[in-house]
Amino acid sequence: MTTGATEPSDASEEEPGRAATPERLQKFLSRAGAASRRGAEGMILAGRVRVNGVVVTTLGEKVVAGRDEVAVDGTVVAPPSELWYLLLNKPAGVVTTLHDPQGRPTVARYVPKDAPRLFPVGRLDHATTGLLLLTNDGEFDHMMMHPSHHVPKIYHAEVDGIPDAEDIRRLREGVDLDDGRTAPAEAAVVERRHDGSVVEIILREGRKRQVRRMLSAVGHPVRTLSRIAYGTVTIGRLPEGSVRALRDGEVNALRRAAQGGT
Repeated sequence: MTTGATEPSDASEEEPGRAATPERLQKFLSRAGAASRRGAEGMILAGRVRVNGVVVTTLGEKVVAGRDEVAVDGTVVAPPSELWYLLLNKPAGVVTTLHDPQGRPTVARYVPKDAPRLFPVGRLDHATTGLLLLTNDGEFDHMMMHPSHHVPKIYHAEVDGIPDAEDIRRLREGVDLDDGRTAPAEAAVVERRHDGSVVEIILREGRKRQVRRMLSAVGHPVRTLSRIAYGTVTIGRLPEGSVRALRDGEVNALRRAAQGGT
């Protein structure tokens, strides 16, 4: 269930993964899932990071994976030796976390037993179904989730009624919610039914329960909601509750999308 998708290289460094190849400490911390690169810089400047037992507070420090011991707040961290990228078709009623104090079913039950510790890339609320990415690649996770990267996500929502042209215009231009106006979205009615309709919405931001709140704001409460695509990666015919490994090309396409490419 693994993929050998290549990690983007730093122009000033050799390809990561080769023995005895130094890399910047903040990049090491990001690959280890400790924080984004910017967050890692903050950790370093705050004196929270030790390399081989010595506190490092400068951003020019370089380390070698497998040779140097790096600790954050006293806990040793290291990038995974093998990177995993999975796609789960999340069922309704499943919580997007690895452990739930309330005992509700979590996405952890769908991870293959031979997998390392994986974490979800972003969230789907418990009632929403569809495409959820799981990985142990901290840098990939931060890249996908950074608000400036705007990787598009496509949702299909079954709603009450049929949105008219004015409703669609509002969704496309932005809707005023309690946490501010949404960014413009792509929206269209893709199916009309006798008691409702299916609306496709493409978002490039990720607020909590955003699709549900946007559609409620224009008078069409959501009955069911499913995410069918993330960037160029689609759910396809993957059965609900099933997982598959992302192909190398899919991982690299997501990276390009996050970096503003195609």
